Amino acid sequence: MTWWLWVALGLVLGAIELATPGGFFILFFGVAAGAVGLAQLAGLGLPAWGQWLAFPVLAIIALRLFRRPLLARLQPAMGGAAVDSMVSEVALPVASIAPGQHGRAELRGTVWSARNVGTTVVAAGQRTRVVAVNGLQLDIVPE
Repeated sequence: MTWWLWVALGLVLGAIELATPGGFFILFFGVAAGAVGLAQLAGLGLPAWGQWLAFPVLAIIALRLFRRPLLARLQPAMGGAAVDSMVSEVALPVASIAPGQHGRAELRGTVWSARNVGTTVVAAGQRTRVVAVNGLQLDIVPE
């Protein structure tokens, strides 16, 4: 295949990657096609079977080496730290919650599932402290 067909294939694959919501798979095949095309342009002179062998090999190597770092750089950090920052904040129970029982409590303008891990009953509207966050449940104790 001539060099410009490989470059054109690389551009088409790059455009497909941009047009589809994906996880950066097709992009690396486009880069590999471009690399094979540039190798042909530089006069490497690979036979047709060598070009078709180099294309997927280069794509898989690039995919394994660069996909994970690229995704890590482009995706925002997970929100786990924001949830963990709720520990020691004040939550207000919507209704009374007996020790060891589950209920609802308001924190940061949102009503959460809450569990009273203290030894006394918390009344509705009483100030409580968040001592742990377990998924979407707050563990609270009376202040």
